[in-house]
Amino acid sequence: MPELLKPTFRRAVVAVNGSPTDERVVRLVSELARPAKAEVVAVHVVEIDWTMPLDADIAERSEEAQRVLDTAEAVAEQHNYRLEGVLLQARDVGAALVDEAAERQADVLVLGLPYRTRFGGEFAIGRAIPYCFKNAPCTVWVVRDAIPEEPR
Repeated sequence: MPELLKPTFRRAVVAVNGSPTDERVVRLVSELARPAKAEVVAVHVVEIDWTMPLDADIAERSEEAQRVLDTAEAVAEQHNYRLEGVLLQARDVGAALVDEAAERQADVLVLGLPYRTRFGGEFAIGRAIPYCFKNAPCTVWVVRDAIPEEPR
């Protein structure tokens, strides 16, 4: 890869949520982080409903959240890289990711985007990605899955 096209960063925050896109995103960031020995932090945000206190005990969801982080760590290890897994509770996923990227002085915030459509066929991007585009203090990468092939 020509030097101009090689992305370099010192610190990356990678959003993981348990979707199949996580593997692609963690693998990509691990491969790109290795030459610079960059710090990679995988962040899983558990969104807390406004009707519950922000510090609510989410024990029933904590096993699933830990599985998401364990999977991200395993994918990174398969690609000879180590990352730190972080679990956050927040009212809004996008705001939590932006805050984490700012707090860690990340050079890049990476999010995966499964290809999905809403009722009526409109492509759905969700709320977190636009929020991160608008508010993140660093570069934002979005890795979108391929459009699924139509069954023949």
